[in-house]
Amino acid sequence: MSDSNITTISIPKVLSEKLKEKMEGTGFNSVSSYVTYILRQVLSSSVSGNSGSEGNSEEQKKEALTEQEEQKVKERLRSLGYLD
Repeated sequence: MSDSNITTISIPKVLSEKLKEKMEGTGFNSVSSYVTYILRQVLSSSVSGNSGSEGNSEEQKKEALTEQEEQKVKERLRSLGYLD
């Protein structure tokens, strides 16, 4: 991915440290790649839950999560304080 295809997002240092702890042993080599993964999972989950026609594209079907994967993402977000 070239530099023109990325952007920078700031997060609190405390959150970054929690993410570093969570990503240990996952194979991710940076907080940025881990956050990108999590955001893709969340977005895929929210898109697949929509009843609109955009939820039917082949690309979105490929990125759809199993129920188990969705639970893992929700657990991660809950542990980070994003979900109750």
